[in-house]
Amino acid sequence: MTKINIVSAKNVKSTYLTVRGLAETKVELDYLKKTKRSEIAERIHQARQYGDLTENSEYDSAMEDQALTENRIAELENILKKVKVIEYDHANDFVVIGSTVKIEMDNEIDEFTIVGRVEADPSKKRISNESPLGTALLGAKKGEVVEVTTPIVRYKCKVLEIR
Repeated sequence: MTKINIVSAKNVKSTYLTVRGLAETKVELDYLKKTKRSEIAERIHQARQYGDLTENSEYDSAMEDQALTENRIAELENILKKVKVIEYDHANDFVVIGSTVKIEMDNEIDEFTIVGRVEADPSKKRISNESPLGTALLGAKKGEVVEVTTPIVRYKCKVLEIR
């Protein structure tokens, strides 16, 4: 059975994270707040000492980094406010968030792990539950053929294995 622990029960769209994804998100947020902010503050301080700020590229660069960092901190804090943690514990009868699925598509075999959108990374074979393929696979059973619909193409794939 898949358990979902609700960390925040506001009426907003939830963000699904695995236990691992939650830990990684907290580590990144901690790094940005404790380390990155200090590094940027030091860069801004040093750049100010160069004098005229109107044509100071070091200052501009540090201020841009500060804005990007603060935006990322706000984004991570927002994610953590609406997170639902997926504790993967089921009998592999059907695909859920956290499942690793081996599929056959166009006579090729591929394997993906279904994760929440925040953890999605196609280069690591981690696809979002909100992607067309992720959505189509959710609830599918071993041996089942699912149809995937994208804005451009429609295709079918067969579920070979669920872990």
